[in-house]
Amino acid sequence: MSAKLNFTRNIGIMAHIDAGKTTTTERILYYTGINYKIGEVHEGAATMDWMVQEQERGITITSAATTVFWSYKGDKYKYNIIDTPGHVDFTVEVERSLRVLDGSIALFCAVGGVEPQSETVWKQADRYLVPRICFINKMDRAGADFYDVLGQIKEKLGANPVALALPIGAEENFLGVVDLIKMKAFYFDEASKGMNVTEGEIPADMAEDVEMYRGKLIEAVAEQSEDLLEKYMMDPESITVDEMMDAIRKATVKMEIFPVLCGASFKNKGVQMLLDAVAAFLPSPNDVEGITGINPETELEEFRSVDPKGKFCALAFKIATDPFVGRIAFFRVYSGSLDAGSYVLNTTTGKKERISRIMQMHANKQNPLDRIEAGDIGAAVGFKSIRTGDTLCDEKFPIILESMSFPEPVIALALEPKTKDDVDKLDNALIKLAEEDPTFKVHTDHDSGQTIVRGMGELHLEIIVDRLRREFKVEVNQGAPQVAYKEAVNSTVQHREVYKKQSGGRGKFADIIFEMGPAEEGFKGLQFINEVKGGNIPKEFIPSVQKGFEMAMSNGVLAGFSLESLRVVLKDGSFHAVDSDALSFELAAKIGFKEAGRKAKCVLMEPIMKVEVFVPDDYVGEVTGDLNKRRALVEGIEAKIKTQIIKAKVPLSEMFGYVTTLRTITSGRGSSSMEFSHYADVPNNIAEEVIKKVKGL
Repeated sequence: MSAKLNFTRNIGIMAHIDAGKTTTTERILYYTGINYKIGEVHEGAATMDWMVQEQERGITITSAATTVFWSYKGDKYKYNIIDTPGHVDFTVEVERSLRVLDGSIALFCAVGGVEPQSETVWKQADRYLVPRICFINKMDRAGADFYDVLGQIKEKLGANPVALALPIGAEENFLGVVDLIKMKAFYFDEASKGMNVTEGEIPADMAEDVEMYRGKLIEAVAEQSEDLLEKYMMDPESITVDEMMDAIRKATVKMEIFPVLCGASFKNKGVQMLLDAVAAFLPSPNDVEGITGINPETELEEFRSVDPKGKFCALAFKIATDPFVGRIAFFRVYSGSLDAGSYVLNTTTGKKERISRIMQMHANKQNPLDRIEAGDIGAAVGFKSIRTGDTLCDEKFPIILESMSFPEPVIALALEPKTKDDVDKLDNALIKLAEEDPTFKVHTDHDSGQTIVRGMGELHLEIIVDRLRREFKVEVNQGAPQVAYKEAVNSTVQHREVYKKQSGGRGKFADIIFEMGPAEEGFKGLQFINEVKGGNIPKEFIPSVQKGFEMAMSNGVLAGFSLESLRVVLKDGSFHAVDSDALSFELAAKIGFKEAGRKAKCVLMEPIMKVEVFVPDDYVGEVTGDLNKRRALVEGIEAKIKTQIIKAKVPLSEMFGYVTTLRTITSGRGSSSMEFSHYADVPNNIAEEVIKKVKGL
């Protein structure tokens, strides 16, 4: 175990859009001395929002990485920080960042509370077992309510939030915070941008609240050890600050509690306490046991501990294209160490790669490193072929780490270059963008020859088109956004397909009998079961049958949309000693899929979105009426101060241009958020229209 790793923190900042992630990161950069001035999002000057599109829109699109240093209790801590986007279209950025982080700061707006995307990123962090500190931001905003948000974290997220600090005042009267561990009040000096912190006594009118929440804190941490529990029973005040800090850390790392702090990043209040809390409570790489992977040679599980002297293995979690240095791969080293100029094996592609340079990233600036060790996050240049989720390791000790799964795109757009000269430029640009972003897919429509791009939402594709224009200097014409429908088989049918071809000399022959129907619930892809007995179909041809069905699934029988899942049971068949070959069986499967699909009950599926609309009380009726016209299933209306939150599930096809309509209905006072929920059957009358449109009837 490296002692140095005890002072390293790999953390992310995650939240709903507009909770203040980038503003908080800017304060962190300022207080840690990385930046001598604070860059503001509203001025388009935030360091971490370095893309032109981010600066123009005031949102984060790509997760940016940076490294800062912070002194805490006389020790110097190194923080590798990833600032992730809050917009649902860029959820993949959060997903791949959480996969490699040891801890995270979950930011909540003191007015908005737990919002839809807060729930999404919280579930993602649960999936990757990432301990979190909660920071309730924007305490200076009108309508800020710390205690309400604390309740929402418990109810909506099913978490165990424990307040470590309480706000002194709220809205324009937010002055500072009470530290429930030290039992002191802290005030932040605005003239020094919060650099100077004054310690004071707890305001008399807060005594009751402080006592109650201090009691809750002690109860939460007393469960960590019997000694503490005994002390608490005898005399709660006998528990020392160090004992309490140690117990909070243990409970946080085990995800039994989620410490909650508060502040106002924009007004420079509370961020230093947050930085202290990261060092005090979030895990170091040494607190993480290590990682398990599969040895591709033995196909057995292997464990790699967080040891700089161990066998090297790392996971690439993000690919970016830099106009000057080319392809940059961000990676987390789990074990061993890597020197600049050395070779690694990419076990996912099976290729050896030379790492020409290793860098520590600061937004889009790079600081070169000679060596990177276990527990650290860095970036490397020199890869010929690499994708998000690839495993890098020592070629003598191969291992494959669990890759990442990403949601399927739900919206499509046809693109074509404005000039013929730009055809190759467009192809190259789209390949690079698809390498960077696993939720962005590109394919060519066989019938029309058009290039179709697919993504997670209108904004996602808008940014892609904008990047084509600015970064790759390709002007494109684009069609209207289209929904990425899918097809599904709803009934089980049995079919026999005999494929015969004689053309003089050796012919083609394959005979298969199979059952085709819906896959088991939750299964994705082809569920293929081989029940052929007695060698009626030779073993070497079975994979070809499976391959034929897998390929056929990308082109359904109704309108050519792909199938998400399918179950095929190969029952029997026959072969010809001379004429049968692998290709014959593959073609028999493809043709058989089409024929069986015509007999089976096939349906069209559409993406359904989880929508939340925030509207003033006066407009609820009109907005609900408009949603009903869009085939919405309104699930409930929740009241907040002067605002109603309408929750609904709505087909994506009905939601194009909704933001503009909502602004019109509510005179610009309404807002909405939307994220993918699930696929559901399209009503028959609409399905017929979609199929006719696709077939050009």
